[in-house]
Amino acid sequence: QVIQSEGGSVQAGGSLNLSCKVSGYSHTNYCLGWFRQIIGAPREGVVAIGSDGSTTYGDAVKGRVIISHDNADNMLTLNLELNNLKPEDSATYYCVARGRGTAGLGGYCVCTTTVCPGSVGQGTQVTVSS
Repeated sequence: QVIQSEGGSVQAGGSLNLSCKVSGYSHTNYCLGWFRQIIGAPREGVVAIGSDGSTTYGDAVKGRVIISHDNADNMLTLNLELNNLKPEDSATYYCVARGRGTAGLGGYCVCTTTVCPGSVGQGTQVTVSS
């Protein structure tokens, strides 16, 4: 299960924090990440972080995001800090968890085995005004 925090609205140049809590996954072999999507457009990877120490970022957000995660009380928590936001960062942001996963190219979680379990959060809207 993946439960996301609320999003929000900010002005361009501002910052926003998102978080999600993940349950039901191994605490030793996983990938957590964020992707975003605008209606009518394909998904865009934001950031992915693996339990193996791997971290990758989407090209559009490189240098503007800080990611952290922790593993406590039988829960995985992923925190995302978005900085220097631009109007084009406006989208619905989704938290994703993959068991037996690692951070792949472009800020996506990928499987380390042929098949791996995955879950996606409910989505949260981020709006950046100019």
